[in-house]
Amino acid sequence: MKTKLTIAQTPEDLAKTLGLSGLEAQEWKVQHTLLKRLRQIVLRQGLTHAEVAKRGGSSRTRVTSILNGNLDNVSSDLLIRLLAALGYRVKVSVSRLDSAA
Repeated sequence: MKTKLTIAQTPEDLAKTLGLSGLEAQEWKVQHTLLKRLRQIVLRQGLTHAEVAKRGGSSRTRVTSILNGNLDNVSSDLLIRLLAALGYRVKVSVSRLDSAA
């Protein structure tokens, strides 16, 4: 069996490659954005996964999994809670899609 290599440049490309619906892709994009920012903060502050977990009321193994990019069964709420526990506020912006008319 031959495998085809696909390189996704954006979260949208990856969602399409994975066969996610438009709604699933939007949710995945939000989570990816939150995860990217969380990783930056953890790295910049030199925090351990255990410190992040303790502050956010989660387990170290779960935080490690999240920071390694595993968002399976991870809610946006948890990502927001971890960011808040590190002293950050999440702002949400909602705009109408052109195709939602």
